Amino acid sequence: MSYTEATLQLLSPAGSIVESDASAEYLPYIEKLTDDQLREFHRVMVVTRAFDLEATNLQRQGQMALWVPSLGQEAAQVGSGFAMRPQDHIFPSYREHAVGMIRGLDVLDIIRMLRGITHGGWDSTANGNFHIYTLVLGSQTLHGTGYAMGLTLDGVTATGNPEKDEAVIVYFGDGATSQGDVNEAMIFAASYQTPELFFLQNNQWAISVPVSTQSRTPLYLRPAGFGIPGIQIDGNDVLISYAASRKYLEETRSGGGPRFIEAVTYRMGAHTSSDDPTKYRTDALTAQWGALDPIARFETYLRGRGASDAFFAELDEEAAEFADSIRRRTLELGSPATDLIFDNIYSEPHPLVDQQKEWLANYEASFAESEAAQGGDGQ
Repeated sequence: MSYTEATLQLLSPAGSIVESDASAEYLPYIEKLTDDQLREFHRVMVVTRAFDLEATNLQRQGQMALWVPSLGQEAAQVGSGFAMRPQDHIFPSYREHAVGMIRGLDVLDIIRMLRGITHGGWDSTANGNFHIYTLVLGSQTLHGTGYAMGLTLDGVTATGNPEKDEAVIVYFGDGATSQGDVNEAMIFAASYQTPELFFLQNNQWAISVPVSTQSRTPLYLRPAGFGIPGIQIDGNDVLISYAASRKYLEETRSGGGPRFIEAVTYRMGAHTSSDDPTKYRTDALTAQWGALDPIARFETYLRGRGASDAFFAELDEEAAEFADSIRRRTLELGSPATDLIFDNIYSEPHPLVDQQKEWLANYEASFAESEAAQGGDGQ
């Protein structure tokens, strides 16, 4: 287990509110939430998990070359995702499925990307400023910092209007903290006092390397060396994820400089579908974290607030139907048109690209002509 005395928590593993000196400044953020908002937190966690499990099955059945699961990390993502304002920009890593769902992304686009039928992913401007997944470890922290520097230089943050001031949140994992990119991003963020929240999902494993090997000190202490305030939260507690993210985003958006959150959670599944976690971790440790499941914890809390059996039954049905629709839509996906590789090379039409596109079309057409000349059997 990786919780420490510094780990902030609002919802205990038993599903009850934690009232302490440490939690006092965060409680007001969740006291403002309505029952409908809290149930929406739970809905997105449950539906995301159903999507994730279905996508895993689809990969195993040959529908994708790779899948990156988010199993067990739903609370960290959902809490921080709902803490953002519409104008904020999100730079994800590659397993922030719940955040994408919150921002309006059709998560089938994630499957399209990992199926290899898109050339990047999706248009962030049409999906709640949710930028494309980044498979190069840690590089998205530089992208996020660069964008946040641009916000400062353009004067669209710290104007005193929280409804318009923009901020950036960048997601990364514990393994990425060992990359130079993340440390360089924090140097520039501190130097330029960017409106940026670094959100670390510490899921305990950099593929097969445990976080205890990666760092001899808690990861939330690292940003202090760059002059960036950091805290550690229980990443399986959706309430503290929301409250801490909301607080830090408000502070950075108003000109307070960058902030850092380490959400301590656990990757219940494999690193990716190409990984076999049984080779490097024990079933006992996984079972320990399984008992801290973020969805089960929050269900207990909601039942204590009066949520009915009917609500949870309807939600399970919705999640199952969503998973079925993802399967159906995935199986209906065709191959992309070949000429898509020529789109978006330049911002304006380019004669060389047009020539290459025409050449490829003629080349492909020659195969059909050859087959017809040989009687249609290709022999």
